[in-house]
Amino acid sequence: MKLVCSLRWLSDGTYLFCTLMEHQAKSKSFFTVQLTDWHANTNERSLPWKSEKDPYRIWLSEVILQQTRAQQGLPYYLAFTNAYPTVQQLAEADENEVFRLWQGLGYYNRCKNMLATARIIKDQLGGIFPDNYDGLIQLKGIGPYTAAAIASFAFGQPNAVVDGNVYRVLARYFGIELPFDTSEGKKHFAALAQQLLDVNNSSAYNQAIMDLGATVCTPRKPKCSECPLSKKCIACRDNLIELLPVRSKRIEVKKRFFHYLLIHWQDYVWIRKRTGNDIWQNLHEPFLIETVTPMETEDIIQTENFKNTGLNYSTITYESKTTQRLTHQIIEARFFSLHFSKKPAMKSHAGVWMNKNELRKTAFPKTVLSFLEKKLYF
Repeated sequence: MKLVCSLRWLSDGTYLFCTLMEHQAKSKSFFTVQLTDWHANTNERSLPWKSEKDPYRIWLSEVILQQTRAQQGLPYYLAFTNAYPTVQQLAEADENEVFRLWQGLGYYNRCKNMLATARIIKDQLGGIFPDNYDGLIQLKGIGPYTAAAIASFAFGQPNAVVDGNVYRVLARYFGIELPFDTSEGKKHFAALAQQLLDVNNSSAYNQAIMDLGATVCTPRKPKCSECPLSKKCIACRDNLIELLPVRSKRIEVKKRFFHYLLIHWQDYVWIRKRTGNDIWQNLHEPFLIETVTPMETEDIIQTENFKNTGLNYSTITYESKTTQRLTHQIIEARFFSLHFSKKPAMKSHAGVWMNKNELRKTAFPKTVLSFLEKKLYF
Protein backbone atom coordinates (compact mmCIF):
# COMPACT_ATOMS: atom_id res chain seq x y z
CA MET A 1 0.00 0.00 0.00
CA LYS A 2 1.56 3.31 -1.07
CA LEU A 3 0.78 5.91 1.60
CA VAL A 4 2.65 8.94 2.88
CA CYS A 5 2.27 9.36 6.61
CA SER A 6 3.16 12.28 8.84
CA LEU A 7 5.08 11.61 12.07
CA ARG A 8 4.58 13.02 15.53
CA TRP A 9 7.48 13.45 17.94
CA LEU A 10 6.81 12.13 21.43
CA SER A 11 8.39 13.18 24.72
CA ASP A 12 10.15 9.83 25.09
CA GLY A 13 12.05 10.38 21.84
CA THR A 14 9.99 8.02 19.67
CA TYR A 15 7.87 8.60 16.59
CA LEU A 16 4.23 7.62 16.46
CA PHE A 17 3.09 6.31 13.11
CA CYS A 18 -0.44 7.36 13.84
CA THR A 19 -1.52 8.77 10.50
CA LEU A 20 -1.00 5.53 8.61
CA MET A 21 -2.97 3.49 11.13
CA GLU A 22 -5.77 6.04 11.25
CA HIS A 23 -5.90 6.18 7.46
CA GLN A 24 -6.09 2.40 7.21
CA ALA A 25 -8.90 2.20 9.76
CA LYS A 26 -10.91 4.92 8.04
CA SER A 27 -10.25 3.40 4.64
CA LYS A 28 -11.46 -0.02 5.77
CA SER A 29 -14.55 1.43 7.44
CA PHE A 30 -15.38 3.47 4.32
CA PHE A 31 -14.94 0.34 2.19
CA THR A 32 -17.41 -1.80 4.16
CA VAL A 33 -20.02 0.92 4.70
CA GLN A 34 -20.02 2.12 1.09
CA LEU A 35 -20.05 -1.40 -0.31
CA THR A 36 -23.02 -2.60 1.76
CA ASP A 37 -24.91 0.64 1.06
CA TRP A 38 -24.32 0.21 -2.69
CA HIS A 39 -25.59 -3.36 -2.47
CA ALA A 40 -28.74 -2.34 -0.59
CA ASN A 41 -29.66 0.63 -2.77
CA THR A 42 -27.95 0.43 -6.17
CA ASN A 43 -26.92 -3.13 -7.02
CA GLU A 44 -29.44 -4.49 -9.52
CA ARG A 45 -27.69 -7.71 -10.47
CA SER A 46 -30.34 -10.41 -10.41
CA LEU A 47 -29.53 -14.12 -10.40
CA PRO A 48 -31.75 -16.96 -9.11
CA TRP A 49 -29.28 -18.28 -6.55
CA LYS A 50 -28.69 -14.89 -4.88
CA SER A 51 -31.84 -15.11 -2.76
CA GLU A 52 -31.34 -18.79 -1.92
CA LYS A 53 -30.94 -20.11 1.60
CA ASP A 54 -31.00 -23.78 0.59
CA PRO A 55 -27.39 -25.01 1.00
CA TYR A 56 -27.88 -27.55 -1.81
CA ARG A 57 -28.81 -24.91 -4.38
CA ILE A 58 -26.10 -22.54 -3.17
CA TRP A 59 -23.53 -25.34 -3.40
CA LEU A 60 -24.79 -26.28 -6.86
CA SER A 61 -24.48 -22.70 -8.10
CA GLU A 62 -20.98 -22.33 -6.67
CA VAL A 63 -19.76 -25.55 -8.28
CA ILE A 64 -21.18 -24.51 -11.65
CA LEU A 65 -19.72 -20.99 -11.39
CA GLN A 66 -16.17 -22.12 -10.67
CA GLN A 67 -14.15 -20.88 -13.69
CA THR A 68 -17.46 -19.97 -15.38
CA ARG A 69 -19.21 -16.64 -15.95
CA ALA A 70 -22.63 -16.25 -14.34
CA GLN A 71 -24.55 -15.87 -17.61
CA GLN A 72 -22.88 -18.97 -19.03
CA GLY A 73 -23.61 -20.97 -15.89
CA LEU A 74 -27.22 -19.81 -15.48
CA PRO A 75 -28.87 -22.27 -17.93
CA TYR A 76 -26.91 -25.14 -16.37
CA TYR A 77 -28.06 -24.13 -12.88
CA LEU A 78 -31.67 -24.05 -14.05
CA ALA A 79 -31.31 -27.40 -15.83
CA PHE A 80 -29.79 -29.10 -12.77
CA THR A 81 -32.29 -27.69 -10.27
CA ASN A 82 -35.11 -28.74 -12.58
CA ALA A 83 -33.75 -32.28 -13.13
CA TYR A 84 -32.53 -32.79 -9.54
CA PRO A 85 -34.42 -30.50 -7.10
CA THR A 86 -32.74 -32.06 -4.04
CA VAL A 87 -29.32 -33.38 -3.16
CA GLN A 88 -30.85 -36.84 -2.66
CA GLN A 89 -32.11 -36.88 -6.25
CA LEU A 90 -28.72 -35.81 -7.57
CA ALA A 91 -27.01 -38.50 -5.49
CA GLU A 92 -29.29 -41.18 -6.96
CA ALA A 93 -28.96 -39.95 -10.57
CA ASP A 94 -27.38 -41.97 -13.36
CA GLU A 95 -23.77 -40.79 -13.76
CA ASN A 96 -23.93 -40.60 -17.55
CA GLU A 97 -27.11 -38.51 -17.39
CA VAL A 98 -25.45 -36.06 -15.00
CA PHE A 99 -22.39 -35.72 -17.23
CA ARG A 100 -24.61 -35.23 -20.27
CA LEU A 101 -26.41 -32.39 -18.47
CA TRP A 102 -23.01 -30.87 -17.64
CA GLN A 103 -21.91 -31.24 -21.28
CA GLY A 104 -20.31 -28.08 -22.67
CA LEU A 105 -19.59 -26.49 -19.29
CA GLY A 106 -16.01 -27.76 -19.08
CA TYR A 107 -13.83 -28.62 -16.07
CA TYR A 108 -15.49 -32.02 -15.81
CA ASN A 109 -13.73 -32.89 -12.55
CA ARG A 110 -16.18 -30.45 -10.97
CA CYS A 111 -19.03 -32.69 -12.09
CA LYS A 112 -17.28 -35.83 -10.85
CA ASN A 113 -16.62 -34.26 -7.43
CA MET A 114 -20.14 -32.87 -7.30
CA LEU A 115 -21.61 -36.34 -7.70
CA ALA A 116 -19.25 -37.78 -5.10
CA THR A 117 -20.18 -35.09 -2.59
CA ALA A 118 -23.91 -35.50 -3.21
CA ARG A 119 -23.58 -39.22 -2.46
CA ILE A 120 -21.56 -38.57 0.71
CA ILE A 121 -24.20 -36.12 1.96
CA LYS A 122 -26.99 -38.60 1.20
CA ASP A 123 -25.31 -41.75 2.47
CA GLN A 124 -23.16 -40.49 5.34
CA LEU A 125 -24.75 -37.22 6.50
CA GLY A 126 -28.43 -38.07 6.28
CA GLY A 127 -28.99 -35.72 3.36
CA ILE A 128 -28.03 -32.66 5.42
CA PHE A 129 -25.19 -30.24 4.60
CA PRO A 130 -22.78 -29.25 7.39
CA ASP A 131 -23.78 -25.80 8.69
CA ASN A 132 -20.27 -24.43 9.23
CA TYR A 133 -17.05 -23.78 7.33
CA ASP A 134 -15.01 -26.52 9.04
CA GLY A 135 -17.56 -29.19 8.19
CA LEU A 136 -18.12 -28.00 4.62
CA ILE A 137 -14.47 -27.85 3.65
CA GLN A 138 -14.09 -31.56 4.43
CA LEU A 139 -16.33 -32.44 1.48
CA LYS A 140 -14.86 -33.41 -1.89
CA GLY A 141 -14.51 -30.54 -4.34
CA ILE A 142 -15.28 -27.87 -1.74
CA GLY A 143 -12.39 -25.47 -1.19
CA PRO A 144 -12.04 -22.38 1.02
CA TYR A 145 -14.11 -20.14 -1.27
CA THR A 146 -17.04 -22.54 -1.69
CA ALA A 147 -17.06 -23.46 2.00
CA ALA A 148 -17.16 -19.77 2.97
CA ALA A 149 -19.88 -19.04 0.41
CA ILE A 150 -22.20 -21.82 1.64
CA ALA A 151 -21.51 -21.03 5.31
CA SER A 152 -22.29 -17.35 4.73
CA PHE A 153 -25.18 -17.48 2.25
CA ALA A 154 -27.02 -20.49 3.69
CA PHE A 155 -26.25 -20.24 7.40
CA GLY A 156 -25.24 -16.60 8.00
CA GLN A 157 -21.82 -17.58 9.32
CA PRO A 158 -19.14 -14.81 9.45
CA ASN A 159 -16.88 -16.20 6.72
CA ALA A 160 -15.51 -13.91 4.00
CA VAL A 161 -15.43 -15.22 0.43
CA VAL A 162 -12.31 -14.67 -1.67
CA ASP A 163 -12.54 -15.27 -5.41
CA GLY A 164 -11.19 -13.55 -8.52
CA ASN A 165 -13.62 -10.67 -8.17
CA VAL A 166 -12.64 -10.14 -4.54
CA TYR A 167 -8.90 -10.21 -5.33
CA ARG A 168 -9.43 -7.54 -7.97
CA VAL A 169 -11.55 -5.21 -5.82
CA LEU A 170 -9.23 -5.43 -2.80
CA ALA A 171 -6.02 -5.12 -4.82
CA ARG A 172 -7.23 -2.00 -6.60
CA TYR A 173 -8.86 -0.27 -3.65
CA PHE A 174 -5.93 -0.81 -1.26
CA GLY A 175 -3.20 -0.63 -3.93
CA ILE A 176 -1.90 -4.13 -3.09
CA GLU A 177 1.04 -5.15 -5.27
CA LEU A 178 1.53 -8.54 -3.61
CA PRO A 179 0.75 -11.29 -6.17
CA PHE A 180 -2.59 -12.86 -5.28
CA ASP A 181 -1.64 -16.32 -6.60
CA THR A 182 1.22 -16.95 -4.16
CA SER A 183 0.92 -18.56 -0.74
CA GLU A 184 1.75 -15.25 0.95
CA GLY A 185 -0.67 -13.36 -1.28
CA LYS A 186 -3.56 -15.73 -0.64
CA LYS A 187 -3.06 -15.45 3.12
CA HIS A 188 -2.86 -11.65 2.94
CA PHE A 189 -6.03 -11.25 0.86
CA ALA A 190 -7.94 -13.78 2.96
CA ALA A 191 -7.01 -11.99 6.19
CA LEU A 192 -7.93 -8.59 4.74
CA ALA A 193 -11.25 -9.87 3.43
CA GLN A 194 -12.09 -11.24 6.86
CA GLN A 195 -11.20 -7.91 8.53
CA LEU A 196 -13.53 -6.04 6.17
CA LEU A 197 -16.45 -8.42 6.56
CA ASP A 198 -19.70 -7.13 8.03
CA VAL A 199 -20.09 -9.95 10.53
CA ASN A 200 -23.69 -9.00 11.26
CA ASN A 201 -24.67 -9.43 7.62
CA SER A 202 -21.99 -11.55 5.99
CA SER A 203 -24.30 -12.79 3.23
CA ALA A 204 -25.10 -9.29 1.93
CA TYR A 205 -21.48 -8.15 2.23
CA ASN A 206 -20.08 -11.17 0.40
CA GLN A 207 -22.65 -10.83 -2.36
CA ALA A 208 -21.88 -7.12 -2.63
CA ILE A 209 -18.13 -7.46 -3.14
CA MET A 210 -18.53 -10.24 -5.70
CA ASP A 211 -21.19 -8.30 -7.61
CA LEU A 212 -19.08 -5.15 -7.58
CA GLY A 213 -16.17 -7.09 -9.10
CA ALA A 214 -18.41 -8.72 -11.68
CA THR A 215 -20.29 -5.62 -12.83
CA VAL A 216 -18.28 -2.49 -11.90
CA CYS A 217 -14.66 -3.27 -11.00
CA THR A 218 -14.26 -5.51 -14.05
CA PRO A 219 -10.91 -6.81 -15.36
CA ARG A 220 -11.04 -4.51 -18.39
CA LYS A 221 -12.67 -1.09 -18.71
CA PRO A 222 -13.97 -0.88 -15.11
CA LYS A 223 -16.79 1.60 -14.49
CA CYS A 224 -14.93 3.75 -11.98
CA SER A 225 -17.42 6.60 -12.33
CA GLU A 226 -20.14 4.26 -11.01
CA CYS A 227 -18.05 2.72 -8.24
CA PRO A 228 -19.01 3.56 -4.64
CA LEU A 229 -15.37 3.06 -3.60
CA SER A 230 -13.65 5.24 -6.20
CA LYS A 231 -13.27 8.21 -3.82
CA LYS A 232 -10.66 6.34 -1.78
CA CYS A 233 -9.47 3.76 -4.35
CA ILE A 234 -5.66 3.86 -4.66
CA ALA A 235 -5.65 2.27 -8.14
CA CYS A 236 -8.11 4.87 -9.37
CA ARG A 237 -6.15 7.70 -7.77
CA ASP A 238 -2.70 6.57 -8.94
CA ASN A 239 -3.70 5.20 -12.36
CA LEU A 240 -2.86 1.60 -11.41
CA ILE A 241 -6.07 -0.02 -12.61
CA GLU A 242 -4.46 -1.90 -15.50
CA LEU A 243 -1.63 -3.14 -13.26
CA LEU A 244 -3.70 -4.58 -10.42
CA PRO A 245 -4.19 -7.25 -9.26
CA VAL A 246 -0.70 -8.70 -9.74
CA ARG A 247 -0.17 -12.29 -10.88
CA SER A 248 3.16 -13.91 -9.98
CA LYS A 249 3.79 -15.41 -13.39
CA ARG A 250 2.26 -15.66 -16.79
CA ILE A 251 0.26 -18.83 -17.41
CA GLU A 252 1.66 -20.89 -20.26
CA VAL A 253 -0.93 -22.04 -22.76
CA LYS A 254 -0.25 -25.48 -24.21
CA LYS A 255 -1.44 -26.41 -27.69
CA ARG A 256 -2.56 -30.00 -28.33
CA PHE A 257 -3.53 -31.69 -31.57
CA PHE A 258 -6.30 -34.30 -31.41
CA HIS A 259 -6.99 -36.44 -34.48
CA TYR A 260 -10.30 -38.25 -34.16
CA LEU A 261 -11.04 -41.32 -36.27
CA LEU A 262 -14.76 -41.89 -36.73
CA ILE A 263 -14.89 -45.64 -37.23
CA HIS A 264 -18.20 -46.38 -38.99
CA TRP A 265 -20.06 -49.61 -39.47
CA GLN A 266 -23.58 -49.32 -40.92
CA ASP A 267 -25.46 -47.05 -38.45
CA TYR A 268 -22.86 -47.42 -35.71
CA VAL A 269 -19.83 -45.40 -34.61
CA TRP A 270 -17.14 -46.73 -32.27
CA ILE A 271 -16.89 -44.62 -29.10
CA ARG A 272 -14.70 -44.85 -26.01
CA LYS A 273 -14.80 -43.24 -22.56
CA ARG A 274 -11.95 -40.96 -21.51
CA THR A 275 -10.18 -42.08 -18.34
CA GLY A 276 -6.98 -41.04 -16.59
CA ASN A 277 -5.96 -37.73 -15.09
CA ASP A 278 -6.57 -35.46 -18.09
CA ILE A 279 -9.15 -33.09 -19.52
CA TRP A 280 -12.68 -34.32 -20.24
CA GLN A 281 -12.43 -37.23 -17.81
CA ASN A 282 -15.48 -39.54 -17.96
CA LEU A 283 -16.72 -38.06 -21.23
CA HIS A 284 -16.81 -39.99 -24.50
CA GLU A 285 -15.03 -39.57 -27.83
CA PRO A 286 -14.17 -41.43 -31.06
CA PHE A 287 -10.81 -43.18 -31.46
CA LEU A 288 -8.12 -40.58 -30.71
CA ILE A 289 -4.57 -40.13 -31.96
CA GLU A 290 -2.84 -37.19 -30.26
CA THR A 291 0.32 -35.72 -31.79
CA VAL A 292 2.61 -32.75 -31.11
CA THR A 293 1.92 -31.26 -34.55
CA PRO A 294 -1.18 -31.20 -36.80
CA MET A 295 -1.37 -34.03 -39.34
CA GLU A 296 -3.07 -34.62 -42.67
CA THR A 297 -4.70 -37.89 -43.75
CA GLU A 298 -1.54 -39.35 -45.29
CA ASP A 299 0.39 -38.56 -42.10
CA ILE A 300 -2.17 -40.11 -39.78
CA ILE A 301 -2.19 -43.50 -41.48
CA GLN A 302 1.59 -43.68 -41.09
CA THR A 303 1.59 -43.25 -37.31
CA GLU A 304 2.29 -46.22 -35.05
CA ASN A 305 -0.99 -45.68 -33.19
CA PHE A 306 -2.93 -46.02 -36.42
CA LYS A 307 -0.95 -49.04 -37.68
CA ASN A 308 -1.42 -50.80 -34.34
CA THR A 309 -5.19 -50.74 -34.78
CA GLY A 310 -4.85 -53.13 -37.73
CA LEU A 311 -7.94 -51.56 -39.30
CA ASN A 312 -8.66 -52.80 -42.81
CA TYR A 313 -10.70 -49.81 -43.97
CA SER A 314 -12.29 -49.15 -47.35
CA THR A 315 -11.96 -45.35 -47.35
CA ILE A 316 -10.66 -42.63 -45.05
CA THR A 317 -11.90 -39.06 -45.47
CA TYR A 318 -10.86 -35.84 -43.78
CA GLU A 319 -14.01 -34.15 -42.48
CA SER A 320 -13.16 -30.89 -40.68
CA LYS A 321 -11.33 -29.31 -37.78
CA THR A 322 -12.35 -27.28 -34.74
CA THR A 323 -10.46 -25.35 -32.07
CA GLN A 324 -11.46 -25.11 -28.43
CA ARG A 325 -9.77 -22.81 -25.92
CA LEU A 326 -9.50 -24.07 -22.36
CA THR A 327 -7.94 -22.11 -19.49
CA HIS A 328 -4.41 -23.41 -20.02
CA GLN A 329 -4.79 -25.34 -23.25
CA ILE A 330 -5.84 -24.94 -26.86
CA ILE A 331 -7.25 -28.08 -28.43
CA GLU A 332 -7.17 -28.34 -32.22
CA ALA A 333 -9.30 -31.33 -33.18
CA ARG A 334 -9.32 -32.86 -36.66
CA PHE A 335 -11.92 -35.43 -37.69
CA PHE A 336 -11.45 -38.29 -40.14
CA SER A 337 -14.14 -40.77 -41.21
CA LEU A 338 -13.25 -44.42 -41.85
CA HIS A 339 -15.64 -46.77 -43.65
CA PHE A 340 -15.42 -50.56 -43.87
CA SER A 341 -16.76 -53.35 -46.03
CA LYS A 342 -17.24 -55.50 -42.92
CA LYS A 343 -17.45 -54.75 -39.22
CA PRO A 344 -13.92 -54.08 -37.90
CA ALA A 345 -12.60 -55.80 -34.82
CA MET A 346 -11.74 -53.41 -31.97
CA LYS A 347 -10.97 -56.04 -29.34
CA SER A 348 -7.67 -54.50 -28.21
CA HIS A 349 -9.27 -51.13 -27.43
CA ALA A 350 -11.76 -50.35 -24.67
CA GLY A 351 -14.85 -48.91 -26.32
CA VAL A 352 -18.34 -49.65 -27.59
CA TRP A 353 -20.38 -49.37 -30.79
CA MET A 354 -23.17 -46.81 -30.58
CA ASN A 355 -26.04 -45.98 -32.90
CA LYS A 356 -27.57 -42.52 -33.29
CA ASN A 357 -30.07 -42.97 -30.46
CA GLU A 358 -27.32 -44.02 -28.07
CA LEU A 359 -25.10 -41.12 -29.14
CA ARG A 360 -27.86 -38.66 -28.21
CA LYS A 361 -27.82 -39.96 -24.64
CA THR A 362 -24.04 -39.88 -24.25
CA ALA A 363 -21.90 -37.09 -22.80
CA PHE A 364 -19.19 -35.71 -25.11
CA PRO A 365 -16.67 -32.85 -24.87
CA LYS A 366 -17.93 -29.69 -26.53
CA THR A 367 -15.45 -30.13 -29.41
CA VAL A 368 -16.77 -33.59 -30.29
CA LEU A 369 -20.40 -32.70 -29.63
CA SER A 370 -20.26 -29.73 -32.02
CA PHE A 371 -18.87 -31.94 -34.77
CA LEU A 372 -21.43 -34.70 -34.26
CA GLU A 373 -24.31 -32.22 -34.29
CA LYS A 374 -23.03 -30.41 -37.36
CA LYS A 375 -22.51 -33.63 -39.30
CA LEU A 376 -25.95 -34.90 -38.29
CA TYR A 377 -24.69 -38.01 -36.58
CA PHE A 378 -27.65 -37.64 -34.22
